[in-house]
Amino acid sequence: MPHRPGRARAYPTAPLAPLAAALALALAALLPATAQAHEGHDDAPPPAVRGDAPQRLPDGSVFLPKTSQRQLELRTVVAQPSAQPQSVELPGRVVLDPSTGGRVQAMIAGRIESPAGGLPALGEKVRRGQLLAAIHPSASALELGNQAAQAADFRAQLKVAEKRLARLQSLEATVARKDIEQAEAEVQSLKDRLATLSGSLRYHEELRAPVAGVVATANAIAGQVVDARETLFEIVDPAGLRIEALTFDPRLAARIAAARASAAPGESLALRFVGAGRALREQAIPLHFQVDAQAAQDGGGTLALGQTVTVLAQTRDTVSGAPVPAAALVKNPANQDVVWVKASAERFVPRPVRFVPLDGARVTLTDGVAAGERVVVQGATLLNQVR
Repeated sequence: MPHRPGRARAYPTAPLAPLAAALALALAALLPATAQAHEGHDDAPPPAVRGDAPQRLPDGSVFLPKTSQRQLELRTVVAQPSAQPQSVELPGRVVLDPSTGGRVQAMIAGRIESPAGGLPALGEKVRRGQLLAAIHPSASALELGNQAAQAADFRAQLKVAEKRLARLQSLEATVARKDIEQAEAEVQSLKDRLATLSGSLRYHEELRAPVAGVVATANAIAGQVVDARETLFEIVDPAGLRIEALTFDPRLAARIAAARASAAPGESLALRFVGAGRALREQAIPLHFQVDAQAAQDGGGTLALGQTVTVLAQTRDTVSGAPVPAAALVKNPANQDVVWVKASAERFVPRPVRFVPLDGARVTLTDGVAAGERVVVQGATLLNQVR
């Protein structure tokens, strides 16, 4: 039949049908092989996963490809429950050690004068006995006038006493020796009283460092007028700070085996228990801890006088659980404490857990995680944000 312009030519399709059927069978045979899990992982990603991008699955778990895991620097540890010391969390603050620290206070009211080397700055190292400042005593015009008048009276009495002594010495042959000695004592007494009174008019109180250390507080300015008993300097030894914690349990002091202080998340300093008070303060018993010498040398310089810290006192009681870093704990949308458990190569499941503090950097998981499961201890916060 001749071809007509404007009309598409029809071609027979029957011979292509066997070829299409063969291709379909080949693809069907290949699909099960490509959907199998990687060797060594029994659980494949759920069928709901679409693509290779990180995503939150309908059951609450997270699909995270290996490349994304490396980018987030995820790290896991195997949960191994064991007997761990039970810790008590106490509020504390950094206080001055009375044996290595010192406080400089004004004994009199007056005006601060700077020494030759200037007033010490914050953080400056000082030695024991070093002159920090001087105080010129404050006195009213009436007091100064009375002192000046008294000094003038002493000078007049001294002149009279000296003339009397001179006359007695000239008549030494006819005057008793005791009269001459009495006149000499009176002259010497008037000289001493006049010198003492003149020195009081020029008196300056010297403020010296009671101990060697670092200036932690400096409240002195040249020319500043201060009152008596006002604290002007505080000197501390960074390696000799103490931490004071408060507890409402009077029996806790007898059960403390070790302690650590945490000033920031993930950081802790070893402490040595010094003793407990026997008097209540705000209905609580104060406990004193000394920062360990090595810990003070490594990180004790980060502590500041008056800084609030969290003290974790480890008792002799034990609790069964898996110790993990505190960074493994995150919050879910229901504000529950959860950890992320690696269920397969690229799938992570959140587990609500119960825990107790272990030290400043670790916690003990008492419920929610089984032995042998891998818990995410690094990058859990980023993993928790996958949606």
